[in-house]
Amino acid sequence: MSSPMDFIPTRAAALARLEEFLPHAGRYAADRNFVRPGHPNISRLSPWVQKRLLLEEEVVDAARERWSFEAVEKFVQEVYWRTYWKGWLEQRPEAWSRWVEAVPRLRDALSAGQRSTLEAALAGRTGIAGFDDWARELVATGYLHNHARMWFASIWVFTLKLPWELGAAFFYEHLFDGDVASNTLSWRWVAGLQTPGKTYVARADNIAHYTDGRHVPQASQLASAAFPSTEPAIPKVAAWTEDPLWTNASEGRVGLWVHPEDLAVERGELSAEKFVAINASWPKPMAKKAGWSEAVANWTTAALHDGALRAGAHFGADVSAEASDDLAATLVAWARKHQLKRVVAYRPFVGPWLMEALAIESALAHAGISMVWRRRAWDTRLFPHATRGYFPFWEKVRSAG
Repeated sequence: MSSPMDFIPTRAAALARLEEFLPHAGRYAADRNFVRPGHPNISRLSPWVQKRLLLEEEVVDAARERWSFEAVEKFVQEVYWRTYWKGWLEQRPEAWSRWVEAVPRLRDALSAGQRSTLEAALAGRTGIAGFDDWARELVATGYLHNHARMWFASIWVFTLKLPWELGAAFFYEHLFDGDVASNTLSWRWVAGLQTPGKTYVARADNIAHYTDGRHVPQASQLASAAFPSTEPAIPKVAAWTEDPLWTNASEGRVGLWVHPEDLAVERGELSAEKFVAINASWPKPMAKKAGWSEAVANWTTAALHDGALRAGAHFGADVSAEASDDLAATLVAWARKHQLKRVVAYRPFVGPWLMEALAIESALAHAGISMVWRRRAWDTRLFPHATRGYFPFWEKVRSAG
């Protein structure tokens, strides 16, 4: 029998958890900020949604079919938050590339005292009530309640005075729902960079209240005020959102690349296409390059296996799923073997999978094979609205029905 914190990396498990949560979705707004053992008061769907084992619109539609919009508006908003973060980052990818560059540089620049503080924080040995438990819970379970993530980030930045970039790396290393956009930008928000001048300072009384008194840090242990953080402006770029969806994948011999940022390819835009072969190979260097723990890498490979099996069954195509030292070279060899004219895939988002994707596109082009990127209509419709803060984005979502 699975425990409440088991995240089985399959679409079947995602659908089962959604059904389990739906009767309680109407109480989400009242209960969501409480951080309780096992987190029974929140959906805990994010690991599956991040891999798109479960689609955002499936979650929203299921909640709205079961409850009035007023009853589940706050929960629906949370689903759209992930979309907002992704859309914002797609238009400002430098926020991620700056973080990638900063992590090793800042680690190397730590003073001896900071290194000691960092080691204590990572091991859950700071002596700060709550913080230490959350550090250990993150490593043990691959998950943290969102409110605990905010408290943790605030204490990391303003109390322990550690670089936010290293805290974001710690989360990204261990979270099963680790998402480049929501993780990086949420840490930036706490530090006062995402919304310039707006920081989040954890308070002892707030922690005590929302943990039902389980964690009661001393007020003197926590920073009482934030300090300012500044950075050069992040440029907004012309993103893929200006491009139309490509709509004709079925001419000639076409293959499908399946990757862990969209593992329900049998649903939606590609479901009626015809593919002669599917590739869902795993790049062995990925975990090290991305900075993932062994647990996150194993969870992701298992999710990829589940997505590949369903894709193969749906499209009636052979599936290649090998561990590869060079994913681009592996896909070229696979495409040549099956005499493919094109390879189709949902385009990964800003982050490590996009880097793999661009290398694949280049290698296929050198072999005379076209790489055709698709986007889900959900993303195409919503990402362009992520130009400012979340609430202007949400108003556009609401006005569109």
